Amino acid sequence: MNDNVPLARRDEIAHRLAQGQSVVAATLAVEFNISEDAIRRDLRALAAEGLCRRVYGGALPITPASAPMTARMIEDRERKMALARAAVPLIEPGELVFLDSGSTNLALVEVLPEESELTVATNSIDIAAAVLHRGDLQLIMIGGAVDATVGGCVDASAVQSVAQMNIDRCFIGSCAISSKGGISAFNLADATFKRAVLAASAHNAVLAMTGKFIARASHRVAAIGAIECVVVEHDLPRAERASLSKAGTKVLVAMSADL
Repeated sequence: MNDNVPLARRDEIAHRLAQGQSVVAATLAVEFNISEDAIRRDLRALAAEGLCRRVYGGALPITPASAPMTARMIEDRERKMALARAAVPLIEPGELVFLDSGSTNLALVEVLPEESELTVATNSIDIAAAVLHRGDLQLIMIGGAVDATVGGCVDASAVQSVAQMNIDRCFIGSCAISSKGGISAFNLADATFKRAVLAASAHNAVLAMTGKFIARASHRVAAIGAIECVVVEHDLPRAERASLSKAGTKVLVAMSADL
């Protein structure tokens, strides 16, 4: 028996994940002519090494957008703050603003205008804590079972809660975005929750870092034309900005974080 065969198979699976491909256990089992249990052992080992995220039936690649929110919070902080500052003029005094779980939306809490009588609703534990720390904002926390990767509640009870709300303006998080693919999420429950928030909101916007335009996610949340405004970084190529505008959304460009 060649002991290197399982390692070579695992390396091949790791290579595909590193290229941004999701993998399905049943498909891999047929390809490598082994049992699904053997593939699942491979995927567990790769997940333990931080090379993939296990999901039902297979695994997803680890990207900045799919990492746990606790890790995302400290990445590219100044770039996220630049996006947040660019988005502030969209908000009107007295609004009920929904901040979807996400590290860029967390940055928005810091720059929300004072004395604007805003109420912030969120499904994110970290965003809720930041709002409470401000002291000048009213908070509505959407509860339910907490998804550690999403960083908040996206289960059926959370969906039901937002469906009963009249939200003035929401800021939806995105795992991936493109003019053709729209706004997408890695997690099915997260995508379902985001759709519910959009349906309950009079106005909506997305703050999108440039890296989100090369990411891939399986579950579409909305077409670009359904998003009123996308706030992008200064270094997003002009062709991509033009594609977004052509698809039917307003594009706001944030200043460079270095300025």
